[in-house]
Amino acid sequence: MTTDWTAEARRITRGKRFDELGTPAAGSAAAPPPLSDAEILAAEAELGITFPEQYRAYLLRQSAGDTVNRLYRSAAGWGWHGDSSTNYALLTSDFPHPDSYRAYEDELDEREPQAQDFPDHDAYQAASDQWDAEYEVFQERKTSGAVFIQENGCGFSTLLVVTGPHRGSLWFDGRATCDQILPLKLDGRPVSFTDWLAHPSMDLVQW
Repeated sequence: MTTDWTAEARRITRGKRFDELGTPAAGSAAAPPPLSDAEILAAEAELGITFPEQYRAYLLRQSAGDTVNRLYRSAAGWGWHGDSSTNYALLTSDFPHPDSYRAYEDELDEREPQAQDFPDHDAYQAASDQWDAEYEVFQERKTSGAVFIQENGCGFSTLLVVTGPHRGSLWFDGRATCDQILPLKLDGRPVSFTDWLAHPSMDLVQW
């Protein structure tokens, strides 16, 4: 069966929240209080995930600080304030290690439609639209099971993995320039959430 990639891209895009979490929560301008254990359990139940232990401990002692996206409940439900990149529909899917999709990415690049291979412009446009949609779905799935926990500017972000064998690890989304998602490391070892809080993300990227 041939996949309708345009329909699949529309379906997956619905998992992102572009507006609901873009404005501050109502209340005073003071720093928000830490979350309670009951609130964290409610967020986990709604999102369908279990937070990594160090992140959970952070939520219990500090709701948000510096540039870490704040977890809070809005009219849209539990989510991360200021974040329009996390795909909530994919949070329960395992985060894929980049090695797992390199072959597919190469194959996808090789079959990008070329105008000279089609009898007319309409046929080329239809094929291009399907390829573009498949590529969009592929890029979206690269961050399955991960939260965009921090915006680093210039299109860069830090990811906290919440689902799958890499749960609790932090990654750097550098696709804006190098088209790679890279693990954060400190002294050659994976960075813990606690380590990451003490170091700027860019210092931990293994380019």
